[in-house]
Amino acid sequence: MQQFAGHPTATDPEGVAQAFSHVAGDAPRSSIAHGLAAAFLSNETPPFGQLVSQLFVRGDPQLQAGLLNQLLDDVSPAMLNALAASVGELFTQNGHATLTPAQVADITPPQVAEIAATAQQHNPGVVERVAAFFADHPQLVNSLDSASLKVALSKMAQVH
Repeated sequence: MQQFAGHPTATDPEGVAQAFSHVAGDAPRSSIAHGLAAAFLSNETPPFGQLVSQLFVRGDPQLQAGLLNQLLDDVSPAMLNALAASVGELFTQNGHATLTPAQVADITPPQVAEIAATAQQHNPGVVERVAAFFADHPQLVNSLDSASLKVALSKMAQVH
């Protein structure tokens, strides 16, 4: 892990994915979450919404629903209404979003990116919550681009 602390751009993309897979197998969940949060917020990686969308498409319907529920947890009715124009109605009659795996089948990656970006604007803490969610799925995270994995590994090396 130490090779990424000082020189996170020194390795090839395939090597970064292999290193992340190896390190994530031994790292504490909290370390993975810190690394992912750093990657989600870094100026060296794609925007949070885009990264979340990339992970969304690689997950199964159960994971997709769990992710969207994380993004939509504790959001205001105004935010849900704003998203409804482009994503459709996302909330139950009590005004709280709770999506099932069947409901996420029609949600597209651009819509997920919009949901994530909107959630981040309304609740910056959602980034850490989503990072913690994906810390339980490092094999899925391993599919991110090498720049994001390098940032995550670098942060994990600093925390570990």
